[in-house]
Amino acid sequence: MVTHLLVEAYAKRLRLPTIKRQFRELAKDAAERQIPYEDFLAALLEQEVLQRDANFVASRIKAARFPQAKTLDQFEFQAIPTVNKPKVLQLARCEYLEKAENVIFLGNSGTGKTHLAIALGMEACRQGYSVQFWTAARLCNELLEAQSEKRLLALEKQWLKADLVIVDEVGYVPLTKTGAELFFQQFAARHERGSTIVTSNLEFADWTQVFKDEQMTAALVDRLTHRSHIFAMNGDSYRFKQSMQALRS
Repeated sequence: MVTHLLVEAYAKRLRLPTIKRQFRELAKDAAERQIPYEDFLAALLEQEVLQRDANFVASRIKAARFPQAKTLDQFEFQAIPTVNKPKVLQLARCEYLEKAENVIFLGNSGTGKTHLAIALGMEACRQGYSVQFWTAARLCNELLEAQSEKRLLALEKQWLKADLVIVDEVGYVPLTKTGAELFFQQFAARHERGSTIVTSNLEFADWTQVFKDEQMTAALVDRLTHRSHIFAMNGDSYRFKQSMQALRS
């Protein structure tokens, strides 16, 4: 018992909560099965490492501010046959992040754009990357507030620090002239320095409806589509199909 108390005290001092919590059970199992000391120690340390990794992932997911949790396993690819499933699964390996490549999902409302964007973002968190999730409207509001409070530079540093930035719902809300200019500046600063995922219900040709300036829109699209993976997600609304199936069942 004294040894157990000492191990708990040492684990607490060394900030090893998983070892403190699990060593008694693992020690008992090791004794019963006559597991070598080295294997017991390795198993104990493995539990600590696994728990720390899980905590880091949870922390990154929380910091990303996803509106909800989504995974690729949950996505019904058969409902949107135009989506290139092998390509999406390839992106889940996160190699595009090392190359500062972008991902763009274009399509009607309810076709799963946000689902895939979040799923790729969460996978990036699991693989050790930092992620920020924004709606276009929230980003625009934050930029305008930052400008008025003279903290645009700090926001830009935060924007550039993230390995992946997701901007959802570009095109749902028209931007003011100032908002559009600030929006463009943020994307221009990030160009070729970090990956961005964008979702939009509009084709690129219609983005002038949002940014109100053809030249600036063309420059923005040029930066986003340079070294990018573009998915055209057309077809019937994925959410509409789900809701109709629920009503019929």
